Amino acid sequence: MKKNNKKWSSRFAEPTSEIVKRYTASVSFDQRLAMFDIQGSLAHAQMLKKQKVISASDLRLITKGLNQIKKEIIAQKFKWSIDLEDVHLNIENRLTQIVGESGKKLHTGRSRNDQVSTDMRLYLRDVVDQIIDRIETLQASTLNLADKHISSIMPGLTHLQVAQPISFAHHLHAYFEMLQRDKVRFIDARKRINILPLGAAALAGTSYPIDRKFIAKLLKFDGVMENSLDAVSDRDFLIEFNSNAALLMTHLSRWSEELIMWSSSFFEFIEISDGFCTGSSIMPQKKNPDVPELVRGKTGRVTGHLVNLLTLMKGQPLAYNKDNQEDKEPIFDVSDTVLDTLNIFSEMISKLKIFPKNMEAAASKGYPTATDLADYLVKKGMAFREAHGVVAKIVKFAIDQNCDLDKIELKVLQKFSQLIEKDVFNSLTLKGSVQSRKHIGGTSSKSVIAALKNARSKLTK
Repeated sequence: MKKNNKKWSSRFAEPTSEIVKRYTASVSFDQRLAMFDIQGSLAHAQMLKKQKVISASDLRLITKGLNQIKKEIIAQKFKWSIDLEDVHLNIENRLTQIVGESGKKLHTGRSRNDQVSTDMRLYLRDVVDQIIDRIETLQASTLNLADKHISSIMPGLTHLQVAQPISFAHHLHAYFEMLQRDKVRFIDARKRINILPLGAAALAGTSYPIDRKFIAKLLKFDGVMENSLDAVSDRDFLIEFNSNAALLMTHLSRWSEELIMWSSSFFEFIEISDGFCTGSSIMPQKKNPDVPELVRGKTGRVTGHLVNLLTLMKGQPLAYNKDNQEDKEPIFDVSDTVLDTLNIFSEMISKLKIFPKNMEAAASKGYPTATDLADYLVKKGMAFREAHGVVAKIVKFAIDQNCDLDKIELKVLQKFSQLIEKDVFNSLTLKGSVQSRKHIGGTSSKSVIAALKNARSKLTK
């Protein structure tokens, strides 16, 4: 009979079958946690020495061995084994090969259960920091573009119909605000990620005299988890991260949809740089906006992983269960997708070509200043509901005559209301409409400039 050489194998009479090895092993994907696993192990070893659980000599050997393993991994010379199941046992086995008995002492006072949770928190903390930084880069690109188009008028839409004129800068600022909420959510989530589970061991803690706060300080965690059962089984931090990522991607997907529309021949508001587009294998004239289209597609992927994680956890009793091995691949994929998307989106936005004349021409269609005309009548003393009805009749007349509101003669307008005077035409121009909204959050140049200035103050770099 083939010998069972697993670290936990003494309890078992039969070796693990090859298909079960492949089915249960996680080393093919969790090896990307290696550097974080080593980081956590170095801190754990220092704590064991401080508490006199291992000797100073053990610590020196363990530290030397783990640093050698780190170099082997970076140089891609480390040999990963499926027989050793996961990143933790692969590193521990190699450590024992290098330093002997001292390597076997590293796992004292801990379990793979609290070890993997610690690794994932270290990994995710690093990812979140990168995401926050890349959100800010995209925000900066957005503001740089907005600064150039404070006076560029475009149609503001509701129901995808022309509603009221706005500035392009005002439109871009809306996406800055979405990204700001995303950034704040990740900053807040980091607080709950950055709590140390190590020391919970398998589920009930350990009888060794460990110092969890010492490890937390070494690893720059803000505190320690107060319950050992929760420490090893909690995956809220992964779900919250995925939820934040899904919402961020949803915002980028909405923006992508607009970029796709705006770059089409029906709008021609913008041109996406060639480096972010592809051609057609059959139609030589095509320039396809592949990047924003893929952002839309990858948004579904990230949202799908959120449903995956929620479903993974919904039926699990306390404490750790093997199900939780399935949390890593979704989180790794979400992390890669979000980081790549933010990188490419920032560059794409910084290289957009804008066509303000086409935007303004589109804004003039669909009677976008009708509300301004109603407001004009209200300011003259008419109740808003009555003014709404009067303007609706004027719009119907303009449609029948196939003309814009500002092209209707004053004497004709006065047939609908004697309150209308020659100053009405100030309210019927696109510029007049945009500049009339001077409050916080409004479309006037003064309001937008103030908003963009405030937005820049929210950037940390």
